[in-house]
Amino acid sequence: MAAEAQIYIGTSGWSYPKGEGTWNGFFYPPGKINELEFYSQFFNTVELNSSFYRPPNPGFVYNWVKKTPKGFLFAVKLWQKFTHPKMFKAATGEDAVIAPEDVDVFKSCLEPLAKAGKLGVVLAQFPPSFKNDEYGKQRLGAIVNAFGEYRLAVELRHRSWSDDSQTAGFLQENNLAWVQIDEPKFATSVAVETPVTSDIAYFRFHGRNAKDWWSGNGEQRYRYHYNEGEIGELAERVKAAAEKTKLLFAFFNNHWQAYAPRNANDLKKALKLPYEQLPLNLEFTADKSDTEKGES
Repeated sequence: MAAEAQIYIGTSGWSYPKGEGTWNGFFYPPGKINELEFYSQFFNTVELNSSFYRPPNPGFVYNWVKKTPKGFLFAVKLWQKFTHPKMFKAATGEDAVIAPEDVDVFKSCLEPLAKAGKLGVVLAQFPPSFKNDEYGKQRLGAIVNAFGEYRLAVELRHRSWSDDSQTAGFLQENNLAWVQIDEPKFATSVAVETPVTSDIAYFRFHGRNAKDWWSGNGEQRYRYHYNEGEIGELAERVKAAAEKTKLLFAFFNNHWQAYAPRNANDLKKALKLPYEQLPLNLEFTADKSDTEKGES
């Protein structure tokens, strides 16, 4: 691994207070605590998911800055209005027509992070149906034009992108990180290992629960705990990318009952990075059925 590579490992989101997949009692101890402050004792980065549903109030963001230590970095997921127009319309009843005001509103929530030096990267996650066609290229180009002043990572999951040899060139020209993902494989899935296309590398580990991927609810589809061997495989991918860049982010999105922070700690150990032991009363061994369930 390149000595100069800075590696940031964390989870996709930090607050899962309700439902059968809650983190309460599995990662967060009983009692009233500030979850982000607690989380940041163990990890140096987090992927902000709430910004996908609506731009957060800059005041809230400023408080997040204050609750995290120096050197902590946020990856901020782009508002769904920019990346998921159908989902946005279903949620709001409005067409996802992008106006300059929308760009300004989202940038205003990034400003407290940028000023504090805690904005790591902006993530544009596109749906699996987002294809490499004229519409897709126009949408991607619009995001580059609107947010090119920040580090950008794009999650392109349809195989039409990896089947096109020109995709990597476009991403390299615009210094866009092509997110490397781990999730169940389907006929339309992008190639498993996409190239490093910018001065940063970005990984998202969603789990491999193919059985519940389309039929399960928003929690059950992420009920997958990576075992030791699988963590070793992911670590090798991270090492290879770290040799080609100076900044690397890796996030676990298998958030069911705090599988994500446990696997994030496992990856830090596998990479021989400094880590904080999780509190003993929260230590956990995954049920074998959850680990094996839905392997693709």
